[in-house]
Amino acid sequence: MQSSETDSVEAYVRAQGAELERAEGRVLVRYAGQVESAGYTVRYRLVPSDGILANAGKWRNASQDKRLALVHERVHPQAIAALRDAVIRFVEQIAALAEEHSLDAMTYLAALASTETATPADQVFDRIRQRIEHAVERRIEERQAERTRASINLSEYPDSFEVARRMPRRFIALLGPTNSGKTHQAMEDLARAQSGVYLAPLRLLALENYERLQSLEVDGRKLKVNLITGEERRIEPGATHVASTVEMLDPATRVDVAVIDEVQMLADRDRGAAWTAAICGVPAGVVYLVGAPEARRAIEALARRLDCPIEIRTLQRKAPLSLEAQPVRKLRNLRRGDAVIAFSRREVLMWRDMITELGMSVSTVYGNLSPEVRQAQAARFRDGTSEIVVGTDAIAMGLNLPIERVVLTTVTKYNGVEEEELSPALTRQIAGRAGRFGVHEEGFVAGYDDDTHVVLRALLKEKPAPVPAQGFSVAPTLAHLNRIAAVTGESALARLLQRFIHDIDVPDGFFTPRITEEQADRALWLDTLKLPLEHKFTLSLTPISSRLPALHGVWQQWARQVASDRPLRLQDEGESWARQSLQEVEDTCKLYAAYAWLSFRLPQYFPDGELAQNLAREASERIDRMLQAQNAAMRRKPGRRRY
Repeated sequence: MQSSETDSVEAYVRAQGAELERAEGRVLVRYAGQVESAGYTVRYRLVPSDGILANAGKWRNASQDKRLALVHERVHPQAIAALRDAVIRFVEQIAALAEEHSLDAMTYLAALASTETATPADQVFDRIRQRIEHAVERRIEERQAERTRASINLSEYPDSFEVARRMPRRFIALLGPTNSGKTHQAMEDLARAQSGVYLAPLRLLALENYERLQSLEVDGRKLKVNLITGEERRIEPGATHVASTVEMLDPATRVDVAVIDEVQMLADRDRGAAWTAAICGVPAGVVYLVGAPEARRAIEALARRLDCPIEIRTLQRKAPLSLEAQPVRKLRNLRRGDAVIAFSRREVLMWRDMITELGMSVSTVYGNLSPEVRQAQAARFRDGTSEIVVGTDAIAMGLNLPIERVVLTTVTKYNGVEEEELSPALTRQIAGRAGRFGVHEEGFVAGYDDDTHVVLRALLKEKPAPVPAQGFSVAPTLAHLNRIAAVTGESALARLLQRFIHDIDVPDGFFTPRITEEQADRALWLDTLKLPLEHKFTLSLTPISSRLPALHGVWQQWARQVASDRPLRLQDEGESWARQSLQEVEDTCKLYAAYAWLSFRLPQYFPDGELAQNLAREASERIDRMLQAQNAAMRRKPGRRRY
């Protein structure tokens, strides 16, 4: 470009109050000015939307006439006025938004005068608008968080249990290892009380102690007992006692004595909140806290916080427990009264098959089996029909079995993410099932192979870590979520759960908000459906595994049907499951149990709860028969292998 030509083009642009510039390989015009709007004086230097004239190379090769024609077309008083008007409107918008949310508008508007890029004005406006919108979102989030903190103070959690808070309560802790008689002692005192409740970690334990209490006589009369679990209710008129799962705590009905079993479960990541609620809220004059010794510090801290006197009773094993000198090494070294422990359904069935091929009868216990099946399998081991029990760590809690020796096939267990070594506490709990008092004089434990045996010896010597004396888990209730929704205007379950976790007031960390990953994942999906909050919350807690695609798919189908406001009816399919595999019947049993659970909470959509319970029992009987048939078939196999 020659100097005279350049001067003539630039002279015209300057005469219009604009500037001719080069930026980012382009030739452009930029308008500068100042506006008074919405109480602000705002300077600007902006490229209008048609202010980019050409790239540098094309401009350099253009003639003077073409350049002049282009700037005459683009740069004129009307264009300058139009940009000025656009700036005024933009300033008004930003000022209004800033004032509404107590922000400083000039923090954002100052960028109108500082840009040196080739970005057109409308894009500059968009960027500034995005910045202030993000700031507004942050400010709204801060206010919502403040309102949430003001609505829920977790240090006041015990006060939410009004009946327990208003009555004098006394704690008695019965702490000891497995086979120390602690639960037996607590249950005897419970049976003698005028009224009482037993809170179990498992439906199986609730069922066992329901039957135990029913069998007792006090002052010549049989106890009247109710069974209340998530999936089942057995109600007897005039009942004075209740056997219940811990999640089914009734905080409104006063009783004389309560027994809370396995209190070390306070430390459980997913279920610990149920024990926090039970200890804080069970309305009993005397509360027995039964569990492992490592729970002592935790329950003492809770007793202090709740201002409840506590008596600690430490119990010892009634029969000694010894690690055998050598590992088992071969299947033929197994003997009657052994419990062989694996940590997955597949491994349990594999070990069962290998043992039955040797001609030994086996009972099978693993988590996917219903309580009724586990009871039936355990009964065969107790009466001697089965010589060996093969199971997961499900036997460590809730089954009183005449085990003489526990044999661990491994010391690692899948935790949902990866394989990890057993904790010393779980190792002791599993091993402690050996040497049932009154049946065996001594209990034994061994690893199956050399490596397992060596690690087992080390784990049994290691002292279990104490349950932490603070950070007790508290799960959100529907009342919590409704309170957060009322102050924030949120309606999405996932957002409300996240606010409960991150925004409520946790002043000293003694209580800690907690949700499970499964509930969080389900909430995101449930928010895609048109459902009221209370239905989404209930469905998010359905006791059915999301890890199994078939079961998860049925759960999603149920949720969609609730969203469509249609009841889901069950049909008795008769002998259709005769064609199903063991896994399929187990899954079917779990589905019926989940339906029964929902029938107590959403009866308008799950009206066939009683049928579901009956079908679940039939499925359990079918599973038990299949297990027995498989055992018999393996024992009849010709050419048994030697291991």
